[in-house]
Amino acid sequence: MTDLYMGLMSGTSLDGVDGVLADFSGLPSGGRPRILGHASAAFDAPLQTELLALNTAGHNELHRAALAANALVRVYADVVAQLLARSGLAASAVQAIGAHGQTVRHRPGEFDGNGYTWQINQPALLVERTGIRVVADFRSRDLAAGGQGAPLAPGFHQALFGQPGVPLAALNLGGIANLSLLQADGGVLGFDCGPANALMDHWCQQHTGQPFDAGGAWAASGQVHAPLLAALLDEAYFSKPPPKSTGRDLFNPDWLAKKRTAFAALPPADVQATLAELTVASTVADLHRFGTDATELVVCGGGALNTHLMRRLQAQLPALAVCTSADKGVPPQQVEATGFAWLARQTLLGLPGNLPKATGAQGARVLGAVYPV
Repeated sequence: MTDLYMGLMSGTSLDGVDGVLADFSGLPSGGRPRILGHASAAFDAPLQTELLALNTAGHNELHRAALAANALVRVYADVVAQLLARSGLAASAVQAIGAHGQTVRHRPGEFDGNGYTWQINQPALLVERTGIRVVADFRSRDLAAGGQGAPLAPGFHQALFGQPGVPLAALNLGGIANLSLLQADGGVLGFDCGPANALMDHWCQQHTGQPFDAGGAWAASGQVHAPLLAALLDEAYFSKPPPKSTGRDLFNPDWLAKKRTAFAALPPADVQATLAELTVASTVADLHRFGTDATELVVCGGGALNTHLMRRLQAQLPALAVCTSADKGVPPQQVEATGFAWLARQTLLGLPGNLPKATGAQGARVLGAVYPV
């Protein structure tokens, strides 16, 4: 039997889908997963607009979300087809696809004590279109056990980057920044730091028409505005202790507009520079609070390609070696998708996928729902 899995990830950046084909046969002997293939597909403008709109209340949401889920899965299936074609494998060679879905609301612990997290998806349709077993709905079991349902990356970061006796921090810069602290004694702590690409991309699209600030060049052309940065950092989430997780429910354009009320005359490039510095400042503060023993910071996600962000992180963390996951053998935009392949494997093996210390759950839990062929 093969130990091949696929992982699909569409994150809060809302730019599209990344998919990987990964071989986990080396894990029992202490090896690491090998990525055999990568494919991606961008969201078309109508789907991207709808997924963003579903993050806030609106008319006829159930109908719109159902159709958006179908459209999302059609993109997922296209990425799976690309992976199979490039690898020359039959669908039967793949044990399962880990399909996270698209997070449109994340409110753990709120309202009634349980709250909810909602990833729109249509796993049954994905099985029908690919002929491969699908594992989905990874977050709800952790939430039911009293956790945040997020972040789920720390366990995988430990499997991918962990080295016995070496304290290391892994930072994923997607729409939201999340940090995994891999401690020398094998312990792991993980949580969301705050916004990353979600606000920067929004501001860039609004003022330049570009989908993102390539390489952080626009941010680098501006000046950080200290009073605006202080206003942005004046948010209770940043001082909240872990376990904690967040998303567009808090860090969204309306939040930014309110924070900018007294700074409406600032040049747009200065706002972009300040948003980049917000990501850096919140991450650095959390490392100083909870990761003081770390000797290295490994950055993944789309933000790892932002040269300006990487320079600012290294400047603010002179005692750490700051690198990207590419230096560890995994391109930055393939890490999260590989993580969901790993989570699918954990589910099928009956192994926990969460780390209670990271999510706040009452204990380790097998995550996900399985949709057989």
